[in-house]
Amino acid sequence: MGYDIERFVGYVNEGLLCSICRDVLEDPLQAPCEHAFCTACIHGWLVHHSNCPEDRQMIDVSLLRPLYRYMKNDLNRLQLHCKNRDYGCEMVCSLESIDRHERECEYSQIPCSNAGCTVQIERRNLDGHLAVCEYRSRECPNGCGYTILSAEDTQHNCVAELRTELELLRSEMICRVEEAKHEMESRLDSQRRHMVQKESILQNEIEELKSQMSRMMSDVRSLMAAERQHRQELEQAELEKREL
Repeated sequence: MGYDIERFVGYVNEGLLCSICRDVLEDPLQAPCEHAFCTACIHGWLVHHSNCPEDRQMIDVSLLRPLYRYMKNDLNRLQLHCKNRDYGCEMVCSLESIDRHERECEYSQIPCSNAGCTVQIERRNLDGHLAVCEYRSRECPNGCGYTILSAEDTQHNCVAELRTELELLRSEMICRVEEAKHEMESRLDSQRRHMVQKESILQNEIEELKSQMSRMMSDVRSLMAAERQHRQELEQAELEKREL
């Protein structure tokens, strides 16, 4: 949709009106047949049609182009009232700068920034509203440190609030202790399993060393027996040599 023509000061050229909504062009596009439209209007039209709403010539979204520069300049120079005119804003500015003004306009209706508050208030009155808003928050004046809403003033009880916080802290501490306990038990179980595995490996290695040592002792005994046999044979050979 375009800008309501009633907002404009003075004469508006027919060529600057949307051929669909008949308001002043907003974010304009132009067809090859030179008819101009608001972007939202022509896109909505082409969902159900494939021709220009003015002369019925065939058009496609891909054929739409930005407005000619001289027409765009004429459009930007148009003077119009702020949309907040009914709330008291008397600003009249060019179409080119109207969006910037309206974003900052003191008469714009904006929501209260306090969570839970649904009030829409003029920007210029926001500070006054925030000072009395029933959803505003502040720190407890009795020193308990709680942030409370004005609507909760009568229900706020420092002792009860602190007791509740203490219970929450106690519950949280218990949970943390339990978590730490489970974590330590898990680590101990893991280390215990690791030690058992290491013990089993060491035991196997010890048995293997014992076996190797037994084989070595057997080999030593065999060598010593062979050496005695060899010495006896040498002595026998020596005797035989002497006899000869």
